Amino acid sequence: MTMAQNLSGKPALGLSPSIWRPIVEIFAVCLTVLAIAWALAVPRALGVAFYPQQFMAGILAFTLPIAFLMLPADRTSDRTTVPWYDCIAAVVSFAALAYITLRYSAVVNLIFASPPSAYIPGAIVILLLLEAVRRATGWALVIIMAVFILYGLFGNYMPGRLAGRAQDWQMLAGYMAYDSNGILGLPLSVAATIVVAFILFGNLLAATGGSKFFTDAALLGMGRFRGGSMKIAVVASALFGSISGSAVANVVATGIVTIPMIKRDGYPAHKAGAIEAVASTGGQMMPPVMGAAAFLMAEFLQISYAEVVMAALVPSLIYYAALFIQSDLDAARLGISRVPESDIPDRRMVLGGWHFILGFAVLIYALFALNWQPERAALTSCLVVIATSMIFGYHSARPTIRSLLETIPGTGKAVVEIILISAAAGIVIAILNVTGLSFNLTYALVQLGGGNPLILLLLSAVICIVLGMGLPTLGVYVLLAALVAPALIEVGINPVAAHLFILYLGMMSMITPPIAIAAFAAASIAKASAMATGFASMKFGWSAFVIPFLFVFSPTLILIGEPVEIAIAIVTAVLGVWLVSAGLSGYFVAKLTPMRRGLFIVLGLLALIPAGTFPGAVYTDIVGVLGGLAIMGVEFAASMRKSEKAVS
Repeated sequence: MTMAQNLSGKPALGLSPSIWRPIVEIFAVCLTVLAIAWALAVPRALGVAFYPQQFMAGILAFTLPIAFLMLPADRTSDRTTVPWYDCIAAVVSFAALAYITLRYSAVVNLIFASPPSAYIPGAIVILLLLEAVRRATGWALVIIMAVFILYGLFGNYMPGRLAGRAQDWQMLAGYMAYDSNGILGLPLSVAATIVVAFILFGNLLAATGGSKFFTDAALLGMGRFRGGSMKIAVVASALFGSISGSAVANVVATGIVTIPMIKRDGYPAHKAGAIEAVASTGGQMMPPVMGAAAFLMAEFLQISYAEVVMAALVPSLIYYAALFIQSDLDAARLGISRVPESDIPDRRMVLGGWHFILGFAVLIYALFALNWQPERAALTSCLVVIATSMIFGYHSARPTIRSLLETIPGTGKAVVEIILISAAAGIVIAILNVTGLSFNLTYALVQLGGGNPLILLLLSAVICIVLGMGLPTLGVYVLLAALVAPALIEVGINPVAAHLFILYLGMMSMITPPIAIAAFAAASIAKASAMATGFASMKFGWSAFVIPFLFVFSPTLILIGEPVEIAIAIVTAVLGVWLVSAGLSGYFVAKLTPMRRGLFIVLGLLALIPAGTFPGAVYTDIVGVLGGLAIMGVEFAASMRKSEKAVS
């Protein structure tokens, strides 16, 4: 402990930055190295046997102290000196989890007997975990976790089908802390291995110039077209978002470049922020990397990550096609031209970063051709990025050894929030298992929806967006996968489609007011109204509210079905997106009258409905496609006649 000055100028007992920051660095290095060692099966190669839960408890033993040392109790303040109570929390959390790690095999089989060796460290870990989650994400997730814990203790007082088996607190604390269905369960396992590996991959790309290469490539490819700044935002966010997995991180990383550029072109500030927020949010669904929730989805569904990627491919492309088309039409309507030539990077300099694509090529080959585990594929791609950047560099610069080494503690600190959320999600899973709530909730939702898939989907969509308010996407997905997905599967919806549905709708909470984290982050960069940016984001990202319903009713859009049916569904979906986007923007090849706008939207929605959605849907599809092509033809002809008159 050292004496430091608090805000009032009086001495305060705590750790100064010169002490706590090196401790955080060391713990972050240990976290990353431990995760990599486990992913590469180093303990097994050395002949050392551990339970997977011991490894996860060890990861959490490094994570919780980092959280208490880095994150202040008041989330709005900056951390300078670490106060004495945070020092105690860091030490106690490390000691409790170190005890669980070392004594796991001796205690795990006794948890239902509620010995003090199980429930005392368990209660400590649960309480400190909830406080760390509050500091990292706010109150929303903590309140949800607290509600589940209260249900575990008093669930027998709930009415009707929601009544559960109440547990005493000693057994519940030991169960949640030790059992493989609790805190040390599947979500934490995925975060501590796969997510760490992919975040290291993303950090290495940032350190070696790969992130700049993607932004430069977007500038070079889109900068010379009308509305180039908006298209750059869409393309750059799709590229960067596919490796970051975080909508807010994507907004901050690309938005500081794209949002001022869009505003400079004459676009309103709140709409500039909205474009970036929506484009960044979709990066979590963009293959090949996607967000952390995609890895967890593969584990929940017991399928390969490659299958999740293939299922998400077409919906994500349709999503970005909608954004790209709207950017183009809005630019035409507002008369926004190309990006100034001075802002476009030199082609030869950008092409010099070709080797960054090699890292992705290796990743895709390892995942799809070799069928490697995602973490092994990501770590191999990390080696490729390091090797090629050291050889070729980017912008005549090569990364230093120090900058590469700094990605190790950087990764440890970057995954703290994800690991905390994943561990907290284990509380939900534990309560669902031990109380019987999972079955009861599924039954209640199916009964409430009357067994009708459409009603249940609409109900689930509302639950997804409401539960998602204020929560990171990973936390949203874990909750919904446990609470909503089983009910969707119960009424006959394809399991992959059901999980993608809740992921899409949960993801949309990032841009849906009143709590739209990604939109608010973009608004702060754009210096615009947060709520105005949120509502503009909803309009710009309309396709994400529609696409999930389409692939649920017609899995051809997630590549399930005959090749011809899949091709037709994709073509008609893109046409539908084009028509609806034109109607919403009020422009096609010229400004549209209100009646034409309505007609474009109606025909677009009809074209979006896949032919296999319901009996007779093929006819609505035909009406939408033929009617859409006809009205597009009329608009093109009118524009050509106007051009001929102007020339004459």
